[in-house]
Amino acid sequence: MPNTPNTLLIAVPSDIEWRALWPEMPFVLWKAQKIGKYCDAVLTGIGKANAAAGTVAAFDPARHCGFISIGIAGSLPTSGLALGDVIAASASVLADEGIDTPTGYQTCAAMGFAQIGESDTADGHRTWVEFLAERGCSVGVVATVSTCSGTDARANAIVRQFSARAEAMEGAAVGLAAFRLGVPFVEVRVVSNTTGDRDRQVWQMQAALDRLGSVAQLVFDLPCAHDRT
Repeated sequence: MPNTPNTLLIAVPSDIEWRALWPEMPFVLWKAQKIGKYCDAVLTGIGKANAAAGTVAAFDPARHCGFISIGIAGSLPTSGLALGDVIAASASVLADEGIDTPTGYQTCAAMGFAQIGESDTADGHRTWVEFLAERGCSVGVVATVSTCSGTDARANAIVRQFSARAEAMEGAAVGLAAFRLGVPFVEVRVVSNTTGDRDRQVWQMQAALDRLGSVAQLVFDLPCAHDRT
């Protein structure tokens, strides 16, 4: 009788984030590395295409029971998030794939081309989101973008359209891969900067990277592997 998959696959966008998480662990792009008894990680490269392709390339259906997208993020206006806060995504949304029209933005789903089921949103696995919330993580929608919000207008539009609290560049793409492969998913981010007009953004990159280590420990404890449900 085949073994039940019991190992999480953690998708990490950049070498900077990887080194913050596991400074002594080597990495190879798109190849899973064992980082714990029930956890593997893969360095995907930044952006949606890298994130989806790298996660799928590393996926072993006989081994992996779910995907985690982890890294840093920018807080959006009115989010209530402080620099260094950790957010678990209740949903990760493809926030800039669609069409911008004189009457407003339309998502791919609104045009009849939904990418994740009937929407453009990958829901965070509820058990995992609740687990992370109980351990002090904020919860909310995280926007996945290819073009980050370097103007107030763009940042406010993302909030208005999706009620997002933060934005990053990979989560929903990892979520799309999870949806297609039939495994659970959640995105977890540490806030490293504000969004909006670029010259007024506030950054604390190193502090956010330092915080990632504690976030990794939370992920190791997620209820998925061995006796996980």
